Amino acid sequence: FVKIPKGGEVEVSGRVVKVTGKYGTLERNFRHLPVVIEKYGKKQTVLKVEIWFGLSKHLACMRTVCSHIENMFTGVMKKFEYKQRLVYSHFPINVNILNGGKTVEIRNYLGEKCVRTVMMYPGVTCRKSEQTKDELIIEGVDIDNTSMSAAKIHQSCLCKKKDIRKFLDGIYECESGTVDKE
Repeated sequence: FVKIPKGGEVEVSGRVVKVTGKYGTLERNFRHLPVVIEKYGKKQTVLKVEIWFGLSKHLACMRTVCSHIENMFTGVMKKFEYKQRLVYSHFPINVNILNGGKTVEIRNYLGEKCVRTVMMYPGVTCRKSEQTKDELIIEGVDIDNTSMSAAKIHQSCLCKKKDIRKFLDGIYECESGTVDKE
């Protein structure tokens, strides 16, 4: 069972779940799994996810479907946020945010001249923190796209062919959570 939070709406049609909330709408297709998803209860405030004659792997998939739907509700109601810090010892890393937060340019990583360009996934924006120096904030409604965008920024600045105990320069995640802390 997945409880539908107040202020959130859900539509289910043929294993396609559409969730609407304060920050937007998310839609996810679960047709590749043999599950039954339907609204349940007197006031239709609960989503019931069930599987018939399922083996242990199918039951694990059912719990995963419930977790995906809960993450969709969290995203549209509170919005996901990842904070990353720029870490450098000698050469300061410069970051430019272009296209309204859709593109991130990383310059001067380990003193290199090449410019690393990272495109954000759909629905994800990046901005610099006003309070903290050398901090990026990645925000989005979909947890998958938000976390993959943060991972792309981190992986663009990995130190190759050097001792990682000595060369700690890069962009590292320092905090993750939701925008609305309730």
